[in-house]
Amino acid sequence: MLGKIVDKNPHYKLVLGIIIVVLILDQITKYLARIFLKPVYSVSVLGNFFRLTYVENPGIAFGLRIENKLFFTILSIVAIVVIFYYLFTLRDHKMLRVAFAFILGGAFGNLIDRFLYGRVVDFLDFEFFNLHISPFKFLFFNFRGYSMDRWPVFNIADVAVTVGMFIIIFNALFDRHIKNPTSNDTSEGD
Repeated sequence: MLGKIVDKNPHYKLVLGIIIVVLILDQITKYLARIFLKPVYSVSVLGNFFRLTYVENPGIAFGLRIENKLFFTILSIVAIVVIFYYLFTLRDHKMLRVAFAFILGGAFGNLIDRFLYGRVVDFLDFEFFNLHISPFKFLFFNFRGYSMDRWPVFNIADVAVTVGMFIIIFNALFDRHIKNPTSNDTSEGD
């Protein structure tokens, strides 16, 4: 069935290619991180600005912890199914299909880690400008403050998901498919 869909529309070859390339790059780099970085933990590449640092993330994005891993895994699978649905219903929108392909490739890469190891391997470690927000109270909420001097360690799958989200945001801001209320043009192009 998937073969027939891909043969009917050559854009799906691009979409499937992106998913496969992201997935392969993600899994190969995580494998190399397990083999070479795990024993040494961290290697400086560009001084303190960029390091390769081995981290096993049992939580979700940016190291946030989750209590119910089964619920999160099921939610991830449901999200992948929903993205697949939109991917194949967006027949006339190549940019969004490419965005969803990046997101799916990244989601699959991290989901494979969760299934096989129970945690995701992260290894890209960048310095971040010093961000300090002092504690404050707003209405009835007490904010404990926040401090960051390094970006949370991430991986290729996270990069792919972020690229996909940026494409979606760019598309939402600059989509030429959005109708101008003063225009009588009802044609859609890609």
